[in-house]
Amino acid sequence: MTDPKAAESFRAMHERTDPEDPLVIPNVWDAGSARAFAERGFPVLATSSGAVAATLGYEDGGRTPADEMFAAIARIARAVDVPVTADIEAGYGLEPREIVDRLLEAGVVGCNLEDSEPLTGELRDVDEHASWLAEVSVAAGDRLVLNARVDTFLYGDRSVESAVRRARRYIEAGADVIFPILAPVELLPDIAECVTRPVNALCLPGGPRPAELGKLGAARVTFGHTLYTRAMEGVRGLAGEL
Repeated sequence: MTDPKAAESFRAMHERTDPEDPLVIPNVWDAGSARAFAERGFPVLATSSGAVAATLGYEDGGRTPADEMFAAIARIARAVDVPVTADIEAGYGLEPREIVDRLLEAGVVGCNLEDSEPLTGELRDVDEHASWLAEVSVAAGDRLVLNARVDTFLYGDRSVESAVRRARRYIEAGADVIFPILAPVELLPDIAECVTRPVNALCLPGGPRPAELGKLGAARVTFGHTLYTRAMEGVRGLAGEL
C-alpha cells in the first residue's frame, strides 16, 4: 500500500528553485528497468503505458486489460525503494473510487490520466472530464499526485488557448500537475505562464534536453515510451549479432 507521506513528498519535488533543474522522471516498463534507473539515483520513476503494454503483449491505447496493467505496475513499485507514479491512460473504464483503490494497493504515489478516448482519438468533453477528475481527486485526497494529461496537441486544434482552458478546468478539479503532451517547445512558456500548477513536458529524441525544457517552463520532464524503444533497439542489435 502507498505510504500516505510519499505523495506529499512527491508533490514537493515539483517545486523547483532552479529552472534548469526540472524533476526528471524516467519511464520504466518492468522491475528490471525500474531497478536500473533507481540504482543510478533517480529519486522517482514513472511507468509508461505503451512500454508496459508492449512487455505484456498488447498494443498501446487502452488495449491492456486493467488487471494485467495494475499487476505490472505493482511489480514495478515493489521492486524499488523510490516512489513510482503510474501512467494509466484514460482509466480503463474503471470508476474513480476503484482507480484510486487500485493505485494505492499497487503502492504508487501518483498517476497520469488523459482526456481523450484512446481507441477513437477523440477529446473528451472538457466539463465531463473535469467532473470525472474531481471524483478521482476527492477519492484520492492527498494520497496521490494527479497528473492531468491535456491531449489538444494530439487531437485538438493545437492552440495555447485550448490547452490552457482545459488545464485550468482540471486544476479546479484537483489536478496537481498539467501535462500538455506533445506541445511544441516554443509554446511551453506561454502554457506554463497561464497555469497555476507545475507543467510536465515530454522529452523526445533529438529535441531539447531536460535542462532546456526546464528553462522553457517545465517543472517535470518525462520520456513516454522512448526509453523502452531505445532499449529494444539494443535487444534487436543483440539478436542480429546472435
